[in-house]
Order: sequence, then C-alpha cells, then structure tokens
Amino acid sequence: MTDLVTFGETMLRLSPPRGERLETAREFEVQAGGAESNVAIVANRLGRDAAWLSKLPDSPLGRRVVGELRSHGVDTDGVVWDPDNRQGLYYVEHGAAPRPTNAIYDRANAAVTTLEPDELDLSRVRDAEWCYTSGITPALSETLRETTADVLSTAKEAGVKTAFDINYRGKLWSPEEAGTACRALFEHIDVLFTAQRDAETVLGRDGDAESVARGLADDYDFETVVVTRGASGALALHDGDVYEQGVYEAETVDAIGTGDAFVGGFLAKHLDGGGIDEALQWAAATASFKRTIEGDIAVVNPEDVAGVIDEGGRRISR
Repeated sequence: MTDLVTFGETMLRLSPPRGERLETAREFEVQAGGAESNVAIVANRLGRDAAWLSKLPDSPLGRRVVGELRSHGVDTDGVVWDPDNRQGLYYVEHGAAPRPTNAIYDRANAAVTTLEPDELDLSRVRDAEWCYTSGITPALSETLRETTADVLSTAKEAGVKTAFDINYRGKLWSPEEAGTACRALFEHIDVLFTAQRDAETVLGRDGDAESVARGLADDYDFETVVVTRGASGALALHDGDVYEQGVYEAETVDAIGTGDAFVGGFLAKHLDGGGIDEALQWAAATASFKRTIEGDIAVVNPEDVAGVIDEGGRRISR
C-alpha cells in the first residue's frame, strides 16, 4: 500500500538568472514544479511512500519531469504517456523591490488537460492510504474537472482518506467558476486546506479563521479544515477542537512552493501517526525551510524540519 497518491499537473519552470529580465535573458535554469508533485516529493522526503499520477508528453521534456520526480523518490509508474500533446511550461522572473516577481504560464494544450478517467490506473488510488489534489487541477480543463471528481470519488468509495487544497489561481479561472467546481468536489473530501483569502474569494466565507473553519466543517462535514493566514500562521479544526500554529521565521530566497511544502509536511506527519497539533507544527516548519530554497521543491529531510522546530517559534493549541 502506498502512503500517499497525488494527482495533478507538473510543469517545467524556466528562470533567468536573478536580476535579468525574461526578454533579454540568454540562459534559463530548468526545474520541475507542480502543486501535487511538490506535495508528493515533500511527503516522500519526510519518510512516507508517495506516488504521483498525471499525463505527460512522450518527449524529452516529459521524461525530464519524470526524471526529476524520481530523483526525489516519488513513484511515477502511474504516469500516462501522450504521443501527441505538449509539456506545460512556466517562466519565473525574480523581482527585487520595486519590481515584483512575475510568473508567466505557457500551458495551453498540455497533455495533462486531456487526461480522462479511463486512462488512469485507479487501482493505485484504491490501494493508497491517502489521496491528494488541489484546485489547480480541475481549473485546467473541463476534462480534468471530471477526472478530478472521478479520482476523489474512487478514493472515497475505497475508504482512502482524501485531502484537497483550494489553491486558487486567478490566472486560471474566476472566483465564481472556482467556487462552483470546488463545492462539487467537497462531498469526496475529508481534509480541506485553504488560505483564508481563498476561502473569502472563492467560497464567500468572511470572518476570522476559526469561524471560517467551523462554517466549512458544519456545511460540508469535513473531518479537518486547515486555514492558513500568511504571517499570522495557521489554524486547524478537527473533531470540534481548534489548533493554532505560528510561523517560523525564515529568510526568503524563493516563496514559490511554500504552500505545497506546508501541505506535504502536514500530511507526512499525520501519516506518521502525529496528531493535528504535531502535523501543523511540521507543516509550518517545512514551509519555513522551503522559503530558503530556490525552486518549487522543498529539498528537505526530517532532520531539517526537526531543526527548525528545535530553534523555536510560536506554537499554540487549544
């Protein structure tokens, strides 16, 4: 049995050297990056067996993605290979005040957008302990909306725990579209992750993090709701009890992928038998560590996370 199966898109990320603009760059650093594969990598690096399901072009670029994920120990045997479509890309131009960091996406007609349920080996989902995806996946195409629902319902029917991150991206769809699509998935989800701003923007949930979490849990019968609040830390509601976790200070080298590191750290510790308070603590520490690393991926190990926690940081549970 695999501890965690994730499902979604992974792109290749191209970044010019810091201080250079995309329109004048002569060289690019290439890395893989995708919410669900980022989570799988973190979970695997923190001691859990993780697999990633997706669809990639049968090309050097698709094989580049698989090679990178496998280098971190992630099982990619469930990838569907596509002879016709392309690999999604995105470009990151790092900013420096007053110039913001800019991400430009080139993912139209990517192979993953054509992935249909009957192409996947859903036995890999049924045989997992947990299944995870995010709101980015159903945002990519109508086909993927159906496939995402099928993956999550398959997991739920098989007794597999399911986790979902709203992970709203305004460049992909409107708040109204996202809200409709996400709500349609909620019946299949045990653990919901959301940024407080996403809960307001996508789900129309006002109020503080605790009221947001309680409202969502009451309305959709989630087992756990985790609400992240940026610099104010995170809050989790589980079985009626509230847990809070502060942020561990970090020098930010690259913030992209921080939310995925948080989810990966949470799921890895929870899979390891940790309670919600411990899972939140590991989530916050993993996210903090990620901010010190270039690229989407949190290249982290358990000793790194334990070191962040041992150094201190605010932790509140009630």
